[in-house]
Amino acid sequence: MAVTAVLIVGGGLGVGSSQRTPHGVIGFAEAAGAVQATEVGVAVVNAQPVTERQGYSGRLQAIDDIAIRPLVSGTLVGVHFKDGSLVKRGDVLFSIDPKPYQAEVDRAAGVLAASQARVAFASADAARAERLIASNAISKRDLDEKVNALRETQANVKTATAALDAANINLGYTRVKAPVAGRVSRAELTVGNTVASGASAPVLTTLVSVSPIYAAFDVDEQTYLAYLCCSSGAPVPVSLGLANETGYSRSGVIDSVDNQMNSGSGTIRVRARFDNLDGALLPGLYARIQVSAGRAHDRVLINDAAVGTDQTRKYVLVVDEQERAQYRQVELGNLHDGLRIVLSGLQPGERIIVNGVQRVRPQEKVSVQTVDMANLSPSIKPAA
Repeated sequence: MAVTAVLIVGGGLGVGSSQRTPHGVIGFAEAAGAVQATEVGVAVVNAQPVTERQGYSGRLQAIDDIAIRPLVSGTLVGVHFKDGSLVKRGDVLFSIDPKPYQAEVDRAAGVLAASQARVAFASADAARAERLIASNAISKRDLDEKVNALRETQANVKTATAALDAANINLGYTRVKAPVAGRVSRAELTVGNTVASGASAPVLTTLVSVSPIYAAFDVDEQTYLAYLCCSSGAPVPVSLGLANETGYSRSGVIDSVDNQMNSGSGTIRVRARFDNLDGALLPGLYARIQVSAGRAHDRVLINDAAVGTDQTRKYVLVVDEQERAQYRQVELGNLHDGLRIVLSGLQPGERIIVNGVQRVRPQEKVSVQTVDMANLSPSIKPAA
């Protein structure tokens, strides 16, 4: 009876652990079917021509930024511009009382006229002495004195001429003019104030050029080596966006690169030039600058949703021909039109999981639903 019970129990277990089919006996797990494959969204990897770019932050700078100071002393008698207005080169901005300087011009002109008269007399006297020396009517010493007197008067004429020129220059400085075209600030001193001259003189106003305009920013070593150091003289294109813009509304070129790298920060100073014909760009504004490599190269682009992080490494899950997920480490670059550039690790034509990466393990079988790489389909319900 004991043996019979064991056989009965064993037979019962056998029925529960196997099942007979027309093709033979299979295990219970196989009879129940394999674990249901996880449903995921899969996109095909493609390569596209990409012009690589790097973004930086900077500030706008005027090409000409001039502090207008008086070059002669005197009393301001006129302010000839409105605060913040645009002026042309040579426009009169301030007037200083010209009367003392006009008087100096008149005095210098009189001195010059007297010197020229003495030259005429000394020239005639020297010519007379030349005729008399031929007949021994005067001594050689007398002739030398006449010639020397003529030379002195000629030198005095040069001195008087220089003094008159200086007086005219100072008279011209009484009209303070714009050295370049641009936009003026407000008048710091008004009519009736007395001003002094020299480098320590008070600033009357400031003047900045409008167009073109600079954008100054610092570039890291990698960008310098990739984009700026080997441009072969061709202009490096850049784009500019303002703080209230999402894109880059203006195009320009790199104007200058500094002559040394800052070893402390690992950056180098760069300046780009942009047209500003509408005058909307003001010095000091915050600017977003995007540096372009210039030439387009075929690059693999993927959606950031497909990228996973494994400690310090980035990876994607590639779907093979058996519909199984395969771990693949990748090296990533910058964003381009919303997609991430893949520098290495993927080839065009491969399929990667873009929806459901966190629900799949390597070597796991998946149920594929094809989606577009750029515009992912709505979220897929996780497997039960």
